[in-house]
Amino acid sequence: MSEHKSEFQSIHGLRVLVPNWPAAPQIGAFCTTRAGGISKAPFNSLNLGRYVNDEAAAVSENRARVRALLPAEPVWLKQVHGTRVWDADLAQTEEIIEADAAVTTKTNTVLTVMAADCLPVLITGPDGKVIGAAHAGWRGLVDGVLENTVDAMQAKTGLSDADQYFAWLGPAIGPRAFEVGEEVRTAFHEHAQKHALPSPAGAFMAIDGKPGKYWANLYQLARQRLLSKGMTHIYGGEFCTVRDETDFFSHRRDGISGRFAAFIWRS
Repeated sequence: MSEHKSEFQSIHGLRVLVPNWPAAPQIGAFCTTRAGGISKAPFNSLNLGRYVNDEAAAVSENRARVRALLPAEPVWLKQVHGTRVWDADLAQTEEIIEADAAVTTKTNTVLTVMAADCLPVLITGPDGKVIGAAHAGWRGLVDGVLENTVDAMQAKTGLSDADQYFAWLGPAIGPRAFEVGEEVRTAFHEHAQKHALPSPAGAFMAIDGKPGKYWANLYQLARQRLLSKGMTHIYGGEFCTVRDETDFFSHRRDGISGRFAAFIWRS
């Protein structure tokens, strides 16, 4: 793992977060913040989510502003906290793509996942020949959405040495803001035991005065899953969407919230 910090940059008037990772030069990637759009409170201002009851015209304008930074229209997914991985190299036959991850080997195909506490994960393979994007809430994470994404990337290229892959963990709810119950902790422990993985106990901290409640470290849980696939080059994971109200939307903090998005493509 690396201590490299991601960087905020201003690109064409939008404040975006850019991964600081040694990806191949043809890989483009960034994550939007909530700044630079036209949506009104509580979606202010660069909300990219169409399913949160924001005004449709505002979301369209926000997406158009982001589209100006990209080589093509993004592959927008309908995320359902599942583990399905969409192969974006295939002809699109679904009007709405219901999946929580996507992969591609094509140039100028823009993959994207949206979030507002869940963890966006961007992955690139050796020499940038294959890329993937995954939306990892705790349900998708425990059921294997990251493993499925890596498997799909490897299957497309035959590049099976995961130690040559790079992952970036985008902004998500932090380890002292994500309160969960015993059922979440148990689900991760049971999965680890079933698949002979290291114990995730270190990713859960008991909350004083709240029996059966824990602080869950979503970043650590994601790292454990990526490490289990043989990946060691893992970057990012230094933000908390709940605590950083200026830059990020947070459903846990606000209840009604917009969505930011992470994008990745090959030039």
